[in-house]
Amino acid sequence: MKKKITFYLNNEKVVVKCHPLKTLLKVLREDLNHTEVKNGCEQGECGACTVIIEDEDKKSFATNSCLVAIGQVEGKKIVTIKGLNKEKELHPIQKSFIDEGAVQCGFCTPGLILVTKSLLDNNPNPTDEEIKYAISGNLCRCTGYIKIFAAIKKAIKLVKKIRNSKKI
Repeated sequence: MKKKITFYLNNEKVVVKCHPLKTLLKVLREDLNHTEVKNGCEQGECGACTVIIEDEDKKSFATNSCLVAIGQVEGKKIVTIKGLNKEKELHPIQKSFIDEGAVQCGFCTPGLILVTKSLLDNNPNPTDEEIKYAISGNLCRCTGYIKIFAAIKKAIKLVKKIRNSKKI
């Protein structure tokens, strides 16, 4: 039975009519043509389909969209990699990934960037172990994670600098 589900995708209100158990991944890719959300394993193992979900309490978390039923996002805010840019500018995390050469084939990159954003939103000063834990659900076959780790460390500094400059 199809149901009308309303949520916000990259700050735009979206209404879809589909079965409430259809995955968020399939709705994003098939119904809304948001192919920046990658379809990797469909089992929550690779992190290619990562999105950020913000709930009613303004708490946000990165999650695998392949594991989320569309009925669970009613009224919530969803951010994909397309929603990260402000006015066509790269987000500092995106810039860090490019600067550090952490983008190879690019398949895992959106998920890793969104996981990094969620990590820094919730913990602006993560330890090396916290960074490793945060990205542990994202599989990259190209870089060996050294460049990804360097990009995240650089992103921490850039984001901190931006946040400090806004406090002045």
